[in-house]
Amino acid sequence: MLLRRRGERTTGRARQGAFRAYVAADRRSPVSELAGQLMRKAFPDHWSFFLGEIALYSFVVLLLTGTYLTLYFDPSLVKVPYKGPYVPLRGLLVSQAYDSTLHLSFDVRGGLLMRQMHHWAALVFVAAIGVHMMRVFFTGAFRRPREMNWVIGLTLFLLALLEGFCGYSLPDDLLSGTGLRTANSIVLSIPVVGTYLSFLFWDGQFPGTAINRRLYITHVLFVPGALIALVTVHLIMVIYLKHTQWAAPGKTNRNVVGRPMFPSFVAKSTGLSLIVGGVTALLGAVAQINPVWVFGPYRPDQVSTDAQPDWYVGFLEGALRLMPGAEWNIAGHTFMWNVFLPAVALPGLLFAVLYLYPFFECWVTGDMVEHHLCDRPRDKPTRTALGVAAIAWYAVLLMAGGNDVLAVWFHFSVNELTWIFRVAFFVLPVLAYLVTRRACLGLQRHDRRLLEEGEESGEVYQDLAGGMSEPQEPVDRAQRYKSLVRDIPRPLRHPGPGAPLRSRMRAALSSWYFGERVDMPATAEERLQAGGRTADPVSGGVGGEEKAG
Repeated sequence: MLLRRRGERTTGRARQGAFRAYVAADRRSPVSELAGQLMRKAFPDHWSFFLGEIALYSFVVLLLTGTYLTLYFDPSLVKVPYKGPYVPLRGLLVSQAYDSTLHLSFDVRGGLLMRQMHHWAALVFVAAIGVHMMRVFFTGAFRRPREMNWVIGLTLFLLALLEGFCGYSLPDDLLSGTGLRTANSIVLSIPVVGTYLSFLFWDGQFPGTAINRRLYITHVLFVPGALIALVTVHLIMVIYLKHTQWAAPGKTNRNVVGRPMFPSFVAKSTGLSLIVGGVTALLGAVAQINPVWVFGPYRPDQVSTDAQPDWYVGFLEGALRLMPGAEWNIAGHTFMWNVFLPAVALPGLLFAVLYLYPFFECWVTGDMVEHHLCDRPRDKPTRTALGVAAIAWYAVLLMAGGNDVLAVWFHFSVNELTWIFRVAFFVLPVLAYLVTRRACLGLQRHDRRLLEEGEESGEVYQDLAGGMSEPQEPVDRAQRYKSLVRDIPRPLRHPGPGAPLRSRMRAALSSWYFGERVDMPATAEERLQAGGRTADPVSGGVGGEEKAG
């Protein structure tokens, strides 16, 4: 009884202290107003919107496990004799970085689990960002007013790649050292300044003695700080700009229909965070990854067989393997085109296109309207086909990065396989584009046929003359809404042969984007209502309405 009374008094004091702290904060800042608005915020309820949250919670796992690993890891490259429990390496001179990695794996309680969770979380983090950005691209969620959030998301993806490469290179094992040697070759291939940059980063000729310390500081301080800052800005922008949503009855371009943040969204998001953490822990416990003791310590005169980078930089490896040898020597400067073009120019061009694409599409369409409804990929066949072509191109490079392993598995010639991938690099994206574009138009024609004829009822009748027939049923309201409420701009009119080249090019691109289309059968009233559902929330009606249900 006495203990219960003391517990009640302690609980009461804690509640009173928390209330006083809240009142003090609320008197000095708009805590109640902001908290009330945030708790009432509506979030659309669709599985595809949780892809970004998987990336967020993977990042949280990375921070927690990385903090634990930081307590034991030593990035020094000073050589010491290995005296740990792994017998095959005992007595061998290794770097302190490699020695501390083995110490983490074999001596520290939970160290190997933390290492493997950290590595798996890094792979999931990059993959989730990539899939999330594909969802944003294919649904048009990068359009006005979210262009800057697309830029922030793409920058997050680049920083995630850098963070992964830095962490992958730290253990100083034979595999990571091979990756660093490749990175050094890439830096050296930059014309004129490559040698100076290599000496700056490595503090001398490769392998140097300073690169690991610099990668360590970058990995645990600079990049995580930038990631945390950009993730915070990204989430603030999502809340401020409102979430996109799929077209459905009651959902328009001028409202947001979904569940309130508290308690519905918070409960689902909390459950997802626990699932991400649990799956990562399960992978770390049962799926071995990066066994550095098998690879051995790094030596510049050795390379491990089957040396493959993590998947997110595998396309660079593939591009290097597919590029034919090409090297010039001009005025004492060596131009290593066989390294510079696939490893510097190609990814630079790729990310430049990705950064500029939202503004390019806006210029082609001349569209200044705010868009809060997601596009169905089939309704934008050119954009969807370009995205699938880019995925096919990436897949070719990723597979080419393991051409030696594929040759061993399938008993195939490495040279022949390399030529197959070289041809596929140019042919497969074109085929993917053509097939995807036709498939999207075919799906649009299927939607039109459903609206005209209805869906199959599944019941077959025989008339008196012996003929067989199946009655059709009208499509339901939700399907009709999705098919009719879509925003497909009309192609720009051609300005004529005397117009400036810029105007003629814009009209040609607009015709390429939107010239081939499938119009849906609809009455004049339905067209008017569909236009109202997709109207600009700024100039077309009431804006900013939210409905939480």
